[in-house]
Amino acid sequence: MNYYLAFAMSLVLSLILTIITKKIALKLKIVDQPDQTRKMHEKTTPLLGGMAIFLSFFTVIFLFKNNILSGSLELHHWLGVFVGAIFLMIGGLLDDKYKLNPKLQLIFPILACLSVVAGGVGIEKITGISGNLVFLNDLRIPIIAWAGQIHYFIILADLFTIIWLMGMMYTTKLLDGVDGLVSGVTAIGSFIIFLFTMTTKYFQPDIGFAALVLCASCLGFLILNWQPAKIFLGEGGSLLLGYLLGVLSIISGGKIAIALLIMGIPIMDVAWTILRRTIAGKNPFRSADRKHLHFRLLDSGLSVKKTVLFYYLFALIFGLSALFLQSNGKFVLLLVLLLIMTGIIFLFSWLDRKSRIG
Repeated sequence: MNYYLAFAMSLVLSLILTIITKKIALKLKIVDQPDQTRKMHEKTTPLLGGMAIFLSFFTVIFLFKNNILSGSLELHHWLGVFVGAIFLMIGGLLDDKYKLNPKLQLIFPILACLSVVAGGVGIEKITGISGNLVFLNDLRIPIIAWAGQIHYFIILADLFTIIWLMGMMYTTKLLDGVDGLVSGVTAIGSFIIFLFTMTTKYFQPDIGFAALVLCASCLGFLILNWQPAKIFLGEGGSLLLGYLLGVLSIISGGKIAIALLIMGIPIMDVAWTILRRTIAGKNPFRSADRKHLHFRLLDSGLSVKKTVLFYYLFALIFGLSALFLQSNGKFVLLLVLLLIMTGIIFLFSWLDRKSRIG
């Protein structure tokens, strides 16, 4: 019953908080103006929507703290995640209001990652293609002695954790260009993690509970974020969803492959965008264009809703497939995703050349 109640509470609370946040953002004039190039919405739209998801998620987590502390995770783990999320909300609020320099924007995601690591959350081992475990916690550097214990920086594990979380955050940040896209994909991703952690083999009811709360919080926000969106996630929200999805994939036992399959197309799109802009001699994080996959789909004639459903479909198909596969099967699926994305890149490159010749 706690699962049903928490889901309902998160969804309703998120919806109510989204309505309140919308009014506050409009009053404070923290809004996004259409420019008819990358920002195609018809009218001025309030930002800060991520604040509603943040408040909904952590409020319900706190109210049902016995559920999330029933497994191997302790209070300090969740405290690190919570503090990291606060950094993202502060940075997002400042950026939405004052349009921070990209170098300043980067500070807050880094602080969020360090908070998670400081809280004791990390990727200690990964499963190889053959199913063997590769441990990342062998190389350690003592950093501080406190309460009679020596605390270490676990080089490979903590670096891998930071890189993973930064990658997830910037994937959802750069993906956030179409109404309902990031919030919907995150809802799907967190629901698949919920299903995974409720299976007999990987039974982790505490992680499943947190994933279900995140799913409901995203769905409550999606009601007003669906096209035409009445409110946007904002900088903090777009980073927060990648952050929480990344954290859930870590604390569910380092199930990175599942998150990669759920977010496969967006991650590869971001990787291609960074590579493409770098080759062109541009700063990949300062430049802006309409060559992200979601923009290309829109420009090819798909509607906003069909473009979003395209992403939802891929996240569902590949995410659900991962539930039934072993490590080598997941690796094959990742290769399939890579081939699909490569084919899409070549298709649009060919269309670009054809249009220039024509």
